[in-house]
Amino acid sequence: MSSEIHSRKLTLYPDRIGVLIGKEGSVKKKLEDLLRVSIDVNSTTGEVLIRGEDPERVMKASQIVEAINYGFSPERAFSLLSDDQIFHVIDLSAYVGKSIKDLKRVKGRIIGEKGKARRVIEETAKVQLSIYRHYVAIIGSFSDVLLADEAIRRLIKGSPHKAVYNFLFAERRREKFRKMFLWE
Repeated sequence: MSSEIHSRKLTLYPDRIGVLIGKEGSVKKKLEDLLRVSIDVNSTTGEVLIRGEDPERVMKASQIVEAINYGFSPERAFSLLSDDQIFHVIDLSAYVGKSIKDLKRVKGRIIGEKGKARRVIEETAKVQLSIYRHYVAIIGSFSDVLLADEAIRRLIKGSPHKAVYNFLFAERRREKFRKMFLWE
C-alpha cells in the first residue's frame, strides 16, 4: 500500500535562492530532515517543489520557504517550526501603488530613524519583522501578529510614530491587566 504524496510549488526571488539552499546545501537539508520532506530547487528559475507524505509538514516547509523568500534569515524562518508561530505578509504596493518614492517613504516610516520603529514593533508586539522589496513580513503568535499588523497599518496610513508606540504600549498594558485577573 503506497502513501499519497502531497506537494506544493513556490517561486523564489533570484536573490533568495542561495539563502534557501545554504552553504553546501545546509539550509535545504536541515529543512528536509526536520520535516521529512523533499525539496527540489531549480536555481535558474527559482521554482521550488516541496513533497512529502504528511500534508501538514509540506505546509510547514512551504511557510518556512516563503519566510526565507520574503527576507527572513533561515534561523528566523525556522521559528515557524513551532506550532504557535504564524507567518503573515503585508503587500505595501496595495497602499502606495507603483510609486517607488511613496514605497521608500512608507518603508522608511516602518523602519524608523536608526531602526527605532521596527525595533519598537518587534519588541513590544513580540514579533519578528522583515521589510523586503514591497513587503512587510511578520512571524509571531496569532495575537502578536495581529497587534504588529495594526501598528504597521497605522504607520502606512500616516499616524505619528509616537501615537503608534502609545497604541502598542497600551495594548500590552491591557494584556497584562487581563492576565492578572483571568485564569489562563
